[in-house]
Amino acid sequence: MVDYERLSGAYRAARRELLERRNSAGHWEGRLSSSALSTATAVSALAIVRRQLERDDSPSSFELQERLERLIFGGLDWLVPAQNRDGGWGDTDRSVSNIATTMLVRAAFQLTCLPAADPELLQRADQYVRTQGGIAGLRRRYGRDKTFAVPILTNCALAGLVSWKEVSPLPFELACFPQAWFRFLRLPVVSYAIPALVAIGQARFFHRPPWNPLVRWWRRAAVEKSLRVLEKLQPAGGGFLEATPLTSFVVMSLASIGQARHPVARRGLDFLLNSVREDGSWPIDTNLATWVTTLSLNALATGDTETAVEASERCADWLLDCQCRDVHPYTGATAGGWGWSDLSGSVPDADDTSGALLALASYDQDARVADAARLGITWLLDLQNSDGGWPTFCRGWGKLPFDRSGSDLTAHALRALHAWREDGLPSPSSGGRDGLGRPSSASIDRAIDAGFQYLARQQQPDGSWIPLWFGNQHHAREENPLYGTARVLLAYADFGKLDHPAARRAAAWLAKQQRSDGGWGAEPSVEETALAVEALLALDGDSAYHQHVERGLSWLIESVESGRFRQCSPIGFYFAKLWYYEALYPIVFSVSALGRAVRRCEPAPARRRVDLLPRLPEPTLLRPSPAPLS
Repeated sequence: MVDYERLSGAYRAARRELLERRNSAGHWEGRLSSSALSTATAVSALAIVRRQLERDDSPSSFELQERLERLIFGGLDWLVPAQNRDGGWGDTDRSVSNIATTMLVRAAFQLTCLPAADPELLQRADQYVRTQGGIAGLRRRYGRDKTFAVPILTNCALAGLVSWKEVSPLPFELACFPQAWFRFLRLPVVSYAIPALVAIGQARFFHRPPWNPLVRWWRRAAVEKSLRVLEKLQPAGGGFLEATPLTSFVVMSLASIGQARHPVARRGLDFLLNSVREDGSWPIDTNLATWVTTLSLNALATGDTETAVEASERCADWLLDCQCRDVHPYTGATAGGWGWSDLSGSVPDADDTSGALLALASYDQDARVADAARLGITWLLDLQNSDGGWPTFCRGWGKLPFDRSGSDLTAHALRALHAWREDGLPSPSSGGRDGLGRPSSASIDRAIDAGFQYLARQQQPDGSWIPLWFGNQHHAREENPLYGTARVLLAYADFGKLDHPAARRAAAWLAKQQRSDGGWGAEPSVEETALAVEALLALDGDSAYHQHVERGLSWLIESVESGRFRQCSPIGFYFAKLWYYEALYPIVFSVSALGRAVRRCEPAPARRRVDLLPRLPEPTLLRPSPAPLS
């Protein structure tokens, strides 16, 4: 039994908080946490650029040097109090220490030649790095994926903390090959890290040339051409993927080999100068505007239909304009996908495209919405890997962690396909595409079947699923099976497959993870508790999970009443083991779970308390009479 008045009151309060966080244009931008890792890499990049500018005595150069110096001091001042008691730094102010961030902060202090206010600060940092195994410990953390280990060691080599022989050479000349060949070349970095491959590869080449004269000749011949490739990949805003670390690695590498005035380095520097925060720190990324907007719209759609319609109408044009309508220069992705932001550094990916398609399924389907959906569905179908799962950015790059298929991505894509499959897509006789290249119902059905087969193979023996993009810093392997399992269960629910043995094992596992206080997570978090509650609510009031849902809802209700639902946890897992948190996540996930609960258990007028077991007929969502996509 749940007190419906408290439940609906908590929902209204969380919903009001979410709606108030929209910007003046009607969508959400959110706010990512400041990052010690980002701040350290930015400081290192600025320090190396400043060192290069010392050779230029022009007034404009002197003015820029002064500005860089102020930002360097500001970044170091922010980093000092962010040190944890064990001597290390975590990615955020709520993260446990890790060797990668600590080595980058240590390099930033070394490059600036500025003494720390606390003389023992650097000694404690060095001791922490030693306890974590030093260079060998860093390599253990990332395994065979060089996407982040090589940039960290490059940063440390530029600071003189490690020898250049410890930095693996990267074959930057491979970037000169056609983009379509990249997935066949067995690159040592993931698909999004081509800029790092070029810039860091060149820095390693110039600072420690290979002994083989043929390799030296081959790579020297590729320097200018690979720089032209890098210039084409750089977005208008200057920030690669809108990410401070990746952009900083490119800038520091180019500046260290005398290329500080190269257009790529200049635009990258402008991005760093424009993205610093007032407190002297940098976030991991500029924003996740598209992602948090679609999350918010889909969360609102679980509860109050009228509010969801109003929110959707306010940002309809903006969301449609976020769709990529041309071949993307960064990954070569065809038109039709969405990235995580409306900014130029965003790249189309599976998760954001799925979220946008789910949000659009709630719109009044005029011609523009239908056209966007057709493109988006086609884009998703073309992205699906041969194993049946969906990767993040590029099909067929499955050798390294963030290029492989993921259970969370696959579940999200399946839900998006289901939402639009119901609307009657064209079904050409070929069973594949019609004359305009539009997907048929048969091709969507095949993709869905392959997706569920992939999920069945990926389910862990205990019944859980491991996601690709979200982690838990308290988990032994820094994974978050709770997030993955909740997301996959929602896909099974959408397809009416909750009686499937895989879904039953997953629900049982999820229920067992609940803590005695009613929350979920090693340290109960709003994000994880809301995700678990929403997934269990989808079980149609199965009596086996009645008490779990009741206790979870009580925990969430209390968190809203106390204001704790605004507290973020570092649930994010970004790039290669980089942590962040987003201010909107706990609010969005709370609205989604509480909204689903309110609709599920709305009582008769005379009742104040309701039983969660019976499920009332669920009203139609936002689609009045959807038009077919023909």
